[in-house]
Amino acid sequence: MEAKVLNIKGQATGRTVVLNDAIYAIEPNDHAIYLDVKLIMANRRQGTAKTKERSEMSGSTRKLGRQKGGGGARRGDINSPVLVGGARVFGPKPRNYGFKLNKKLRQLARKSALTYKAQENAIIVVEDFTFEVAKTKSMLELLKNLNIADKKALVVTPAADKAVYLSARNVKSIATSTAALLNTYSVLNADVVVLEESALPVIDANLNK
Repeated sequence: MEAKVLNIKGQATGRTVVLNDAIYAIEPNDHAIYLDVKLIMANRRQGTAKTKERSEMSGSTRKLGRQKGGGGARRGDINSPVLVGGARVFGPKPRNYGFKLNKKLRQLARKSALTYKAQENAIIVVEDFTFEVAKTKSMLELLKNLNIADKKALVVTPAADKAVYLSARNVKSIATSTAALLNTYSVLNADVVVLEESALPVIDANLNK
């Protein structure tokens, strides 16, 4: 599969690049995508929810009423879960929601996501660029030149580029990623994926290990 290389003005450079069929033209695996996105979202959870159990609460341990004959549920001290303000039974505790996925499966998920974008003609290859000064205006002008100003865009750079990152940070519809950190969720969450030309070999190397 070939793609035209554009410059930052949105004009064709007359060059094309070959998109690796082993990455951009596979049979997509929806279940692999589901598992990888589930893992990404699980890893974003703080997992800090916490409630107190009886042993963690302060209060008298005196038994409030007789065991039987009161006409209500049995209860012990003031911290009983039966009472308002008492402890909570089996409440949440701090935990890690992450789980393990095999490396090959995560690679398959990313390939599947990129394949879907290729099928939708939603991948744009731009020759390498950077901004001399980090300005939101520069990023918006780039997207306008590429005719995607009204779409959610993911800009993928070959390596960390502070100027590009800062230029996109204030725009909700724009996300940035380095080629090495490209993930399934960010690809699927964007309407269009803008790839710098030098990012292609990095993606190839990461997904064909």
